[in-house]
Amino acid sequence: MELTRQFPAQVYARALESWTWLGVGGKVPLFTSPFGDVCLRDEAGFWWLSLLDGTLELVWQSADQLRAELDSEDGQDLYLLGTLAWAAEQRGIVPTHEQVYAFAVPPVLGGPIGVDHIQVIDFVAIMSFTGQLHEQIRDLPQGAPVSGLTVSDSGAVQLNRHTDGAGGS
Repeated sequence: MELTRQFPAQVYARALESWTWLGVGGKVPLFTSPFGDVCLRDEAGFWWLSLLDGTLELVWQSADQLRAELDSEDGQDLYLLGTLAWAAEQRGIVPTHEQVYAFAVPPVLGGPIGVDHIQVIDFVAIMSFTGQLHEQIRDLPQGAPVSGLTVSDSGAVQLNRHTDGAGGS
């Protein structure tokens, strides 16, 4: 199994549209993990966009540091979720060229991280979904109640927050 994937520039451009709030502008996508996380590069170094955490972090200053980390088993598990990807493949869950792995319920919404909860989904769709989701929850206090979410036909994500107390409709 190949633990990194590459998509055409126009695919990355569409996929990263929902992440502009996080500062991805001016960074060039290099590759993607099996779970859709993206490694980007700019003059400062190599950045990691995590779909699980909704974070963008400058992790490596040089290509040599990046290669060394991702050539290690620990680095593959930490950044590429290699063990989970291999387990999914062993179960016959294999993404097409346009797809990546995703968790049935996003972990940020309380979904478990495990092979039993892995599915495949279009790369642009999961990037758009998670970018919108993380943007909406970033200012919520940890543990804030959420009653659900709605995804429109256009792909817009609306987080439905649970509110305590009486209120009109």
